[in-house]
Amino acid sequence: MAKRLGHRLAGLLVLLVLAGLAAPQSAQADDPTVSAVRLGQHPDKTRFVMELSTAAPYEVFTLSNPYRVVIDLPQVDWQIPENKMGEADVGLVRALRFGLFSPTTSRVVLDAKTPVAIDKVFRLSPREGYPYRLVVDMKRVSQTRFASLSDRRITSEEPLPKPDPQQRAPEPDRGDKRPTIVLDAGHGGVDPGAIGVSGTHEKDIVLDYAKHLRELLESTGRYRVVLTRQRDIFLRLRERIKLAQEAEGDLFISLHANTHNSGKIRGASVYTLSENASDKEAAQLAAKENKSDIIAGVNLGGQTKVVSQILIDLAQRETMNESKHFANVLVDELGQSVKLLGNTHRYAGFAVLKSPNIPSVLVEIGYMTNRQEEQQLLTASHRRKVNQEILDAVDSFFEWQEARRLR
Repeated sequence: MAKRLGHRLAGLLVLLVLAGLAAPQSAQADDPTVSAVRLGQHPDKTRFVMELSTAAPYEVFTLSNPYRVVIDLPQVDWQIPENKMGEADVGLVRALRFGLFSPTTSRVVLDAKTPVAIDKVFRLSPREGYPYRLVVDMKRVSQTRFASLSDRRITSEEPLPKPDPQQRAPEPDRGDKRPTIVLDAGHGGVDPGAIGVSGTHEKDIVLDYAKHLRELLESTGRYRVVLTRQRDIFLRLRERIKLAQEAEGDLFISLHANTHNSGKIRGASVYTLSENASDKEAAQLAAKENKSDIIAGVNLGGQTKVVSQILIDLAQRETMNESKHFANVLVDELGQSVKLLGNTHRYAGFAVLKSPNIPSVLVEIGYMTNRQEEQQLLTASHRRKVNQEILDAVDSFFEWQEARRLR
């Protein structure tokens, strides 16, 4: 559809949060290993200690809104047994989480209760039965003092590995005329997403569903399938959209699992982009200095700001209409074998849905805060039900697309 939309336009001139919830990350055999982490409260500071198999390089800095201390390392293998995972709510720190942040960087995030400053960062060599240790001391400071130190970064003498080139989608085969489906497993890496009542991470469930759905779609021979992430890694929302654009996607499906304060709420739901979010996005896209190739190869660089905004708006409105059609079909299919949330097709301004030329939906497969549904989501039988209904909806959507084209 994205490819066809470009031609039509030419004619128109998107934790580890608490102790004990670590999930293993993909790591190479020679990556440093983290075997324990702990926090300690001292009279004048809060201390964070990480035990490592090697003297790994590091970079430590703070972030605001909310206040955080960030520790970047080379890719490490998280091997922390439960008895080596200390309390997460200690002193100035209310929670911690860690995971793969980029293909070459692992990240620890300490969520602070107040503005904090990094007092000291140092390493200890192995001794008395302990391996290498990285120590970060933090102190409470005023907001003014925090702001004055906001650009401060403390690094080891040896630098962190340079990032690999930005993750890119596989180059599309120009001779392959099959529709391209982009599957987006939400969250990942240092961002676990929702945490279920039994400690399940949303990022793990949806990656499992995405991989299985890819197998189903590819087994038909009718579709080319691209995953935005194939392992437990953090991806910014804009990177997900960019990957879909580079893959020349014809349909974008983002998979998530929901939470609610009430443990009684359950059921799947489907989201598409709201009108207001669309208008705002169109304005932002039109304001870009380099407007080339925003819409499937249509170069808007020679157009005025007003014309560019109109064309982008038209593209996104057409895309939104097709997104709504697919969402309605998907709701009908899911309803045949999966419990649905009331008012199942919903509208929101999710950034991951804001591609101007790829029909996009976000599917909440269920509620992890409902104990019964969380356990159901973990079963292979439920995964098969959900993904089979998505496959049927995809088939119906592209049959509808083909019928429109032939009119």
